[in-house]
Amino acid sequence: MLSLLSAPLLAVLATLAPAPQEAGTAPAAAAAAAPKPLRALVVSGQNNHDWRFVTPELVHTLTETGRFEVTVTDTPATTLATAPELAARGELDVLVLNYHGDRWGEAAEQGFLRAVEQGVGVVVVHAANNAFPGWTEYERLVGLLWRDGTGHGAYHAFDVPVVDRYHPITQGMADLQQHPDELYHRLVPAKGAEWRVLLAAYSEPKTGGTGRFEPMATVAQYGKGRVFHTPLGHTWTGVPQSQATWHDPQLRRLVARGTEWAASGAVTLAPEPLNWLTAEERQQGFVSLFDGRRITQFRTYRGGAPLATSWRVRDAAIEHVAGGGGGDLVTAEQYEDFEFRFAFRVAKGANSGVIWHVLETEAATYMTGPEYQVLDDLTARPDPKHGVGALYDLVPAATTAERRPAGAWNDGRIVVHKGRVQHWLNGTLVVDAPCAGPEWQTMVQNSKFRDWPFGKSAKGHLALQDHGDEVAFRNLRIRRL
Repeated sequence: MLSLLSAPLLAVLATLAPAPQEAGTAPAAAAAAAPKPLRALVVSGQNNHDWRFVTPELVHTLTETGRFEVTVTDTPATTLATAPELAARGELDVLVLNYHGDRWGEAAEQGFLRAVEQGVGVVVVHAANNAFPGWTEYERLVGLLWRDGTGHGAYHAFDVPVVDRYHPITQGMADLQQHPDELYHRLVPAKGAEWRVLLAAYSEPKTGGTGRFEPMATVAQYGKGRVFHTPLGHTWTGVPQSQATWHDPQLRRLVARGTEWAASGAVTLAPEPLNWLTAEERQQGFVSLFDGRRITQFRTYRGGAPLATSWRVRDAAIEHVAGGGGGDLVTAEQYEDFEFRFAFRVAKGANSGVIWHVLETEAATYMTGPEYQVLDDLTARPDPKHGVGALYDLVPAATTAERRPAGAWNDGRIVVHKGRVQHWLNGTLVVDAPCAGPEWQTMVQNSKFRDWPFGKSAKGHLALQDHGDEVAFRNLRIRRL
């Protein structure tokens, strides 16, 4: 699509503003090992949009990445007066503005500007660009504003192409597909402002738009502070359908990456949204088993809905609470040959697993289904056949794969096809073995599973194991082979 649109897009966007000189930018690949959390303050408390819904969504958008520590102020007139001191103490890296209301007062406004000038980042979300007509420094910081002549068409789903793929925020990012939102048009440039457009969207006349491409994400510089601005993020009070805007993992990932860049000058977060199928995965026939918000495609083994005290949704993941009980979760559907991709995170010393070809004929899932071992083996130092990525008690995982520590996310993959099974860990093949036939039967006879009806079925459920410990799963995608 972009190959067809790039010329008119660039022609339109080039007329908007010159690109600012940016300081402190770095490529997305410059992620440091276990970077310290970035401190974000969400500025809220007044808005003509549903800030009571959006502010918690912004908090979740940032915290679910594991990159941020987030606090909220609903009293910016008081809090922002101390912003320079918070930054000097290392307690503030970025301000996230979900505010459109009364002026903050001299002390808070000067504190805000001074903190940004000294290097605190700013994120401007949707109606925050409506705020403070006549406050020229705020207007110059934001760059593009809702002022006389600005508007939008009907709330609808639309594509948001990336038009600048060289900025750290957008490196590796796909276009946003059918994002539900308001599409602001004819934003007014502030006097003296400079900015750089990263994403834009076509404002369709059929939905009340302008018939031209409108900027949907920009970056700028104010003193030493980096500014990320998106007119996306609309949610009306009393219109629950508009909450779909923030349910979209694409927007959440864009805002998280924009906030990380504003806070640090670099982007370490992966460009792919959480719990989202890529275009390639869709073409390959993958389906998602979890949307990051609700557990709908799993149930308890031989039971019903998961217990909220044992399995819960947290940080866009299905998490088992340590000691919470509840039993294993199994997929609603059964699978024969398949490829299952997933991410997992374990607490220190924690044990769990993904079990496949599970039948609900026995007391436990592991009595019928083979297991991809999920474990903090950097702490546990287990028997190799019980290590992370192993075909549990049958085939050890190769030691060539990266093993990430407790609290870090790992990528797993299980491929079962034509009587063989492969396990992948963090992009490396660690198990390639038969799962049917004479060699398989010999392996089972030499294991702890020999007395059970184990590994006999060519079809069954997938299970997420409750081993009593804290473990989390997300990015759950499967396709039938």
